[in-house]
Amino acid sequence: MIDLHSHTTASDGQHSPEELLALASAAGVTVLAVTDHDTVAGLAAAKEAAKARGMELVPGIELSAFVLGREAHILGHFLRPEDPDISRFADMLRTERQQRMEQMVEKMRKLGFPVRMEDVYAIAEKGHLARPHLARVLVEKGWCVDTKEAFDRFLGDGRPAWVDRFRLDGADAIKLIRNAGGTATLAHPGTSKMNRMEVETLAKAGLAGLEVHHSDHNPSVREKYLSLAREFDLVPTAGSDFHGEKVAPGRHLGTASMPQELFAKLRSRADSQRAS
Repeated sequence: MIDLHSHTTASDGQHSPEELLALASAAGVTVLAVTDHDTVAGLAAAKEAAKARGMELVPGIELSAFVLGREAHILGHFLRPEDPDISRFADMLRTERQQRMEQMVEKMRKLGFPVRMEDVYAIAEKGHLARPHLARVLVEKGWCVDTKEAFDRFLGDGRPAWVDRFRLDGADAIKLIRNAGGTATLAHPGTSKMNRMEVETLAKAGLAGLEVHHSDHNPSVREKYLSLAREFDLVPTAGSDFHGEKVAPGRHLGTASMPQELFAKLRSRADSQRAS
């Protein structure tokens, strides 16, 4: 079972790398990609945990980017975690995320909710700060019933406590991943409502894969993006996008998997890039 999309406490996941690998092993996953948002900080621990359980870890990342004005999430697979450009980018994003969180917390306070940065840090621990951390604070304080309500009422794009982010161009995200030895895959295109032109634009920029099989994609959505993957010679990939039940209820490890031959094809593209 091959799951190429998951998150740990290094970003906005609920579980530590060690806990994530234990849960994945129990779910029958044999190959897991850890793809935390804008950071590779959890990969060293995940690598050791995978080795101890006889699993294969695919080192990865998930970058928030924009293509033709629409937000797109780009997964990097098989990248070198020690790549200096990836490290510098992650450090820059950590600072930007902290500043953005401080602004969102202040907006929540002005809305009448006495949130503190200390509350967010208690949830995030050492991870990169992200909106799901603040959403969990709102749930734990009893101001929202779940994280979906927190986003719908306060934190989603354009909502009262939303603050815009650093905008990375999709082509630049792909270049960053490729320069670190990895392949770039467009994550959950159905959830992000990616259209043909946007997929084509990213494909021309060096996209290697399309996450056709995702926890939130129904059969008709999968068929739509499988057709686009064939049209633009992209490897159809699979990922649960697991964050943990407190963060993303209903997404379970191993619920999206891909054939070994497609996984090998994606890996070969990374190998070819490094050799070129």
